[in-house]
Amino acid sequence: MKKAWFAGVLLPLFTLFPLQAKAQAQCTQIPKAVAFEKLTWTEIEQDISCGFTTIIVPVGGTEQSGPYIAVGKHNSRVLFQAEKIARQSGHTLVAPVVAYVPEGGTAPRTSHMRFPGTITLPPDVFAKMLTSVADSFRVQGFKLVVFIGDHGGYQKDLERLAAQLNVRWQATGARALYIRSYYDVIPHQYSEWLRQNGHRLDVGQHADISDTSLMLAVDPSMVREDALRHAPNPSPAQGIYGGDPRRATSTLGQPGLSMQVDAAVKAIDNARNK
Repeated sequence: MKKAWFAGVLLPLFTLFPLQAKAQAQCTQIPKAVAFEKLTWTEIEQDISCGFTTIIVPVGGTEQSGPYIAVGKHNSRVLFQAEKIARQSGHTLVAPVVAYVPEGGTAPRTSHMRFPGTITLPPDVFAKMLTSVADSFRVQGFKLVVFIGDHGGYQKDLERLAAQLNVRWQATGARALYIRSYYDVIPHQYSEWLRQNGHRLDVGQHADISDTSLMLAVDPSMVREDALRHAPNPSPAQGIYGGDPRRATSTLGQPGLSMQVDAAVKAIDNARNK
């Protein structure tokens, strides 16, 4: 009787150890990709169970950026950066890029909507879409939903959204994090770096040397370099708001990209340690 009792207890334990070892072995494997959309649902489930419970929602936008930068500039840049941030932060996946954002009105046409190549959403539709996106990740088991935005027009919308989600999610164990510093380094630290390195007159607000250099560093195929090098003086009529993009280079873009990644990784680390 005593022997049978031991056998009844020990046999389940012995069968459990191989399962635990298998689970631990699976968790030591590097995910096939950090991009959510390149994984199967079973791979995503496995990643979450192994502690990949942070997900970055990269918000871009489709807008005119002057004659020399393709309209998907923000989408390409923010995805490139989000994947770098995810790898450096660890245990982080990257959601598909949000390519449709508020860009101005259609009747009458305002802001970037005055130019062909721009797609806009009403701010309330944008907020509802991102709320549903965030809730989708929360119910799957992600604990930290991170918003980074590459375009200045909706930064306050992202900040407000994250605050609202955190109120709603108080009892769920999940949090939303909006990283303002990801965007802010471009008009501040990076622009100042460019000024200090001989480009004071080239820095503007849109489609300038900053925008163009960042794009060249991420994907030069998105920049019409031949036309840029032979371009006349830039003007607002071209969709270039201040500054001059003609001396842009990929080398000049690298410091700005690094500043953004460093700022975002620091913010994620701080949020995890709270």
